[in-house]
Amino acid sequence: MVKKMFAAALLASAMMMPVAGGAQTSDIVVVAQKGRVDTAVFGKRPFMRDPRLSPDGTKIAVMLSRDGVDNLAYIDLAKPGNPSTLIAKAEEYREAGDRTMGTWRWVGNRTLLVTLLSRENIFGQRADLRRLVAYDLETGKLMPLAWTDAGADAGTILHIDDEKETILLQRGTFKDGSFSPGPEVVEVDVRTGKYKSVMRPNPEVDSWMVDGKGVIRAAVGSDSKGNQRLMYRSNGSETLKTVSNEKDPTFTQSQIVPEIFLDEPDMAYATSNKDNLRRVYKVDMKTLEIVGPPVFQLSRYDVDGLIADESESKLLGVAFTTNKERRKWMDPRLAQIQAFFDEDFGEGNAMITSTNDGDTKLIVRVSETSDPGGYYLYDTESGKMQLLGWTHPILKGAKMNPTESVRYKASDGLEIEAVITYPRHRKSRKNLPVVVMPHGGPYGIRDEEGFGFFPWHQALAELGYVVIQPNYRGSGGYGKDFVKEGRKPDGYGNRMQDDLNDAVTWFGKQGLIDPKRACIMGWSYGGYATARGAQRDGDLWRCAIAGAGVYDFPMMKSYDTNAFGSFGASFQATASDLVDISSARHPEGKWAPILIVAGLRDARIPIEQSRTLVSRLKGAGKKEDVDFRYVEQPKGTHNLPYEDVHIQWLEEAAKWLDRFNPAYVPTDSDKPMPVAVTVDTK
Repeated sequence: MVKKMFAAALLASAMMMPVAGGAQTSDIVVVAQKGRVDTAVFGKRPFMRDPRLSPDGTKIAVMLSRDGVDNLAYIDLAKPGNPSTLIAKAEEYREAGDRTMGTWRWVGNRTLLVTLLSRENIFGQRADLRRLVAYDLETGKLMPLAWTDAGADAGTILHIDDEKETILLQRGTFKDGSFSPGPEVVEVDVRTGKYKSVMRPNPEVDSWMVDGKGVIRAAVGSDSKGNQRLMYRSNGSETLKTVSNEKDPTFTQSQIVPEIFLDEPDMAYATSNKDNLRRVYKVDMKTLEIVGPPVFQLSRYDVDGLIADESESKLLGVAFTTNKERRKWMDPRLAQIQAFFDEDFGEGNAMITSTNDGDTKLIVRVSETSDPGGYYLYDTESGKMQLLGWTHPILKGAKMNPTESVRYKASDGLEIEAVITYPRHRKSRKNLPVVVMPHGGPYGIRDEEGFGFFPWHQALAELGYVVIQPNYRGSGGYGKDFVKEGRKPDGYGNRMQDDLNDAVTWFGKQGLIDPKRACIMGWSYGGYATARGAQRDGDLWRCAIAGAGVYDFPMMKSYDTNAFGSFGASFQATASDLVDISSARHPEGKWAPILIVAGLRDARIPIEQSRTLVSRLKGAGKKEDVDFRYVEQPKGTHNLPYEDVHIQWLEEAAKWLDRFNPAYVPTDSDKPMPVAVTVDTK
């Protein structure tokens, strides 16, 4: 009875309370379930993402889309109609000196801390820079924080003191023409911008760690060979001492590293994948011995991270991902609220994403795997639940194409998990055309069920295709042994490619797809894998759609020696290996027809990669608009931040698919649905 009353209260309050900006929930009309949604709709920017409550729960900082451009804003919950105030546009950096907004956090109740990102050319090498600015809600002014003498990174926040309105900031420095041998820690007053050093740079340290009182308690150092050193002290008056010094040549982060220092002497909560899967442990930091059984573990997946309370000394919950992103609350009160949500909205469909101090107000994201969902503000004291805004500006809460996770066997016997999206308008799930969509990264990243920030799987399923997103070997979330499988000498560009091919074979044998009607599509690493598939396995794929990929590894390594990270900078070390896995070095032979899309202002992958591939395809006798098509986007960047650029990518993909692998053929028993939901893209 209590739970039924709880559900009724949620529904009633959601209908009565105003949403951010003054609209009413009665204004929201969901029509997307009927008829086909046009491809361009899926290219729209999310209306709202990552809302964060202020400590007192009176304001929300959030990224809002206006006219297709992201804007950081704040919502004042104390004012009638909950008006939103735009702070600044968050366009992606494109040229040297450009900056964009990354993350945002509260310091007290009147100051927002915003991370600015840029990419620069430093001594011939590309480097991503981070800087912090403080935004004063009362004056509307932005103030740089500790920029003087800052090095490549000056954006790691170690500790926030809401009462004093200060932060501990880890930053590299650049003085007298040289970079510091390690990061320093400075205490910054976000109201005045004044700062002072509390820990000088140490050449043995990459990262400092602090407890809930802001005392530096530990440090980690590493090198390019995988050596990791952990140093620790019981309090601020002691000297840091080495408690672990291990070598991890696989770069799978096996060392135990503390995340929450407890009020108990020398005790901390840490995560580690020492036994393959990443689990949560209670650890004696002096001896690095594990105390008792794992605090939290999963049978098939890694833990993502820990959630601390406002004191930063207690474990509030654990973030993890199974088939979708989830939370496990250790706090009894939040656990009970989550149980109510699970019963009323379905298990895992309502996730608490932000709380105020005291956890009396919660921001909850409510969505199933097939709908974009929305954000709600839940008042635990009154029981009212207020719709803040839908994630998608047009689809709102509409249920789209269903998804599920399925495990299949690769040709060498390794089990691979894939996210399958089924076209909702097809009469049956038998012998359907398929698009295999490898994710970016590749290491440590994975696809999961859900509508997502870039719902390409939904766009293609809406056209009538089954979409398979394999979490090929090397993907994250399945333990370090699975990552290491992708990092074997035959992994990159070979065995990882086989996993994509094996998905077509396996699901074809299940009768779901027609293996003769398969295309491949991806962006970034997915773009590389797509072009590699078109080149290496031209007989398998009817077409390929590659975006922002690396196609010539020797060229890319020359452009940016740090392009592949600590491990990747030395993988496939010999020139012949790099040539072997570079599709642009093998333009001859049979290729699947390939669409190549690239952003002129891509700061991650230079435009020369795509131009070189196109030039070599032409040199090998391949004909443009027959064997390949090249689309260069003048405003395009690596992360597709503009709606028109994003929509163009999806529409070009849809046309290429329809040309070489149409979703509906004359022998099909069903026909395409007429378009019912469109968007003005002008």
